[in-house]
Amino acid sequence: MTAHRIGFLIWPSTKALTLALAEEALRVAQRVHPDVVYELSFLQAEPPADGAWQLPGEPWAGKLEGFQKLFLLADEPPAALASPLSSALKQLVRAGCVIGGLSAGVYPLAQLGLLDGYRAAVHWRWQDDFSERFPKVIATSHLFDWDRDRLSACGGMSVLDLLLAVLARDHGAELAGAVSEELVVERIREGGERQRIPLQNRLGSSHPKLTQAVLLMEANIEEPLTTDEIAQHVCVSRRQLERIFKQYLNRVPSQYYLELRLNKARQMLMQTSKSIIQIGLSCGFSSGPHFSSAYRNFFGATPREDRNQRRSSSPFELSSVPSERG
Repeated sequence: MTAHRIGFLIWPSTKALTLALAEEALRVAQRVHPDVVYELSFLQAEPPADGAWQLPGEPWAGKLEGFQKLFLLADEPPAALASPLSSALKQLVRAGCVIGGLSAGVYPLAQLGLLDGYRAAVHWRWQDDFSERFPKVIATSHLFDWDRDRLSACGGMSVLDLLLAVLARDHGAELAGAVSEELVVERIREGGERQRIPLQNRLGSSHPKLTQAVLLMEANIEEPLTTDEIAQHVCVSRRQLERIFKQYLNRVPSQYYLELRLNKARQMLMQTSKSIIQIGLSCGFSSGPHFSSAYRNFFGATPREDRNQRRSSSPFELSSVPSERG
C-alpha cells in the first residue's frame, strides 16, 4: 500500500501544541484505520535559537520533494525567506503539492505570492497587518480555509479542525468522526465558523443591553458615539446604561469605550506600519497629543515608546480586549 507523504516545515516560533494537533490527528487516523498510511516528515525551516524548545526533524535543505501535502508551521510571522527555500517551495507547488499554512505559517506562503487570489484563514490578531501587507490574498476570519490546493488554519485548535477536514476529504467522514471520538473532540467544526467566542462569553454576562452597547462601541471605533447616543440606540437612559456597565464591567461606559479604542490602537501599532497619527485618527482620537496623552495614561508609555519597546522584545505580543479590573 502506497503511503501518502505529508511534510511539516517548522519555524522556531512554532508552539508544541500546533505541531502536536496536526501530527496526532494523522497518527490516530492510522491507528483506527489500518488502510490509512501516512509517511510524515518533519523539516526545520530555520535552526532554533539557543534556549528554544528543540524542534523535531532535520534541516530542510534538499528534502523538499515528493510530498503530496506540505504544511508550513509558525506561531509568529517569520522574517523574509531565504532564496533557496523560496525556490524549493515554488518548485514543490509546481510539481502539484497541496500546500498549507498553519497559524502564522500563512505568512511565508503569502510572501512568495502563493496565496494571491486564494482565501486564507488569518488569526484575528494579525488581520490588520496581514491584509495591509498582502492585499492580493483574500484574508478571512474563518477557522480554516481549503481553497483549491491551498490550505490554511488560523491557529490554536483550528489546526485540528483543518486536519479532520483533510481526513474527511481524503478518507471519508466516518474516519474523521472516529478520530474526533478518539481525541474526545465534542464536535467537528466547519471551516467557516468564527474564530472569536461570542461577545457574551467575553464579557462574562448575557445582559442584552450590555451586549448591544458593546457591539455598538466595537462598530464605531473611528468615530466614537457619545454615551447618550449609545443609551438612545439601546433604548435605556444614560443612568441605566452607566449602572449596567458598573455592575458587570466595573467601569462607566466612556471608560470601557476608551479602553476598547486604546487596545485597538495598540494592536495596530504592533501589527501595521501605519503612522502614529494615522492610528490615532483611526481609533477616534482628534489629535496626536490627545492620543499620546490617553495612551500614556492607560499603558504607562507613549505610543512611540510602546511600539519601539514591544517590537524589539516580542513583535506580536498584543494586549487583550478590556477585562474587568477591580
